[in-house]
Amino acid sequence: MECVLKKFGSYENFEEVTGGSVLPKSQVWAAVRKYLQKEGCVGEVVVRLSDELLSQAVMVVESCRPTLTINLAGARQHWLEGMLRHEIGTHYLRGVNNNLQPWATAEGRKRFGLKPANPTEEGLASLHSVLLRRQPYLWRAALLYYTVYHATSMSFSRLFGHIARFVQDPDVRWEYCLRAKRGQTDTSRPGCFSKDQVYLDGILRILRHRRNIDFKMLTSLGKVSFEDVEMLRPLVVLPRTRIPHFMRDQGRYLQHLDHIVTTNDLDDSALQHLLP
Repeated sequence: MECVLKKFGSYENFEEVTGGSVLPKSQVWAAVRKYLQKEGCVGEVVVRLSDELLSQAVMVVESCRPTLTINLAGARQHWLEGMLRHEIGTHYLRGVNNNLQPWATAEGRKRFGLKPANPTEEGLASLHSVLLRRQPYLWRAALLYYTVYHATSMSFSRLFGHIARFVQDPDVRWEYCLRAKRGQTDTSRPGCFSKDQVYLDGILRILRHRRNIDFKMLTSLGKVSFEDVEMLRPLVVLPRTRIPHFMRDQGRYLQHLDHIVTTNDLDDSALQHLLP
């Protein structure tokens, strides 16, 4: 967050310079179709566009069909494909692979003693959101974490004022505070909904161990933690599993992860200090 302010002066300037313009519906549809073709899943995912979504996008299963809803307000020219890598290239394809495995059910996960899929799942998806950007700042994941942290000791109104240093636009600030305070019966009191800390948590864990993770195997195994990869490797059902196009060259993929580390003023010693 400090890196972004130092380089761009404000979040709004960062968004305009690196995100580009908000796309009209016709261009969003065209970009989605192109991305589905890249991943070979045309006709598999129902796509909807919305003006009322709290998050940038959400992938759910409705009437047995995977359904992606995209927030039009966040569909920016240079960021839209990152969102599609997050939702389709990560969540959807890992879900497809998961359904092929013997741990596809809750009973199966229990039988194999699997760790929860998060924070790996959301950490991986969040990294993929910025993976191919020239300036892959982890702004959103960091601000979500920061906002939740301060919501534990602040009222909604105080939190709203506190994050003004990072976000000037009151509508955007409102959304961050709403996410952090959702579920609270009295928002004048300290308290938070902590799920939004999972993104940065997962990102940092994956970056910390990136040189020791077999990312193709992690994706093939489905909705599992990177910590369970070696245990599950002998048991994986590989036929019909799918790897997103941006992960197929593992050497290049690792270069992108290294670039994310450098851009965000991190290094391996800092990551080791955070996560011994």
